[in-house]
Amino acid sequence: MSDILLVHGSWHGAWCWDRVIPALARLGITATAIDLPGRDGSPTTLEGYAKAILAAASPGTVLVGHSAGGYAITAAAEDDPARFAGLIYLCAYLPAFGQSLAEMRRAGPSQPLLPAIRMAADRSSFTIDPGLAPAVLYHDCPAEVSAQAVARLCPQPVTPQETPLWPKAAPTLPRHYIICGDDRAIPPDHQARMARDLPPDAVTRLNASHSPFLSMPDRLSVRLAEILRQFRSVRSIDGAA
Repeated sequence: MSDILLVHGSWHGAWCWDRVIPALARLGITATAIDLPGRDGSPTTLEGYAKAILAAASPGTVLVGHSAGGYAITAAAEDDPARFAGLIYLCAYLPAFGQSLAEMRRAGPSQPLLPAIRMAADRSSFTIDPGLAPAVLYHDCPAEVSAQAVARLCPQPVTPQETPLWPKAAPTLPRHYIICGDDRAIPPDHQARMARDLPPDAVTRLNASHSPFLSMPDRLSVRLAEILRQFRSVRSIDGAA
């Protein structure tokens, strides 16, 4: 059983959490990461993401979703909210009722990713220009870390991001949003707007790029550990009541 299940965003995979998992272990927290389906170019759906998360999650797991992973963890929580102890959105899309991720992205105050996006000819997936990815995703990472990450990026299926959600069960779970204040992929102002309905103590900020799991894995892990303790405290109080 893992305390935390880590879910990647667009173009990434379980590998992006490789520095976070041991950092969490040093804090006494077990964590695992998964590859969402479709990274090999095969067709997939948002429901397919949810099923993959449900298959990997133990009862009582806290889900952490990065970027587009915010939709994936929300979809999983909608399918089986009793399985999860909470949801953490790391500079992620926090689904608005009845909207798709693509709609939320287009509604943002700016589109910093757009110049770097390369759509496949059949429009079933898209990639990010490897020459532009470092400046957009990894500008606060060491050069060798950024280069290694860019080499591992894969196509992102379109269908899951064009699928709307109507979250009803997920908002009943403990939730926390981590704004990355130096994010060049999802504008910090847009992140703050998505998190505006959460209680003030459920929103925190890291002075990080879009990829704190690579640029500051120790600081990110400490913050995740603090949020996990906060979730457990809430559950303990609710249980006592």
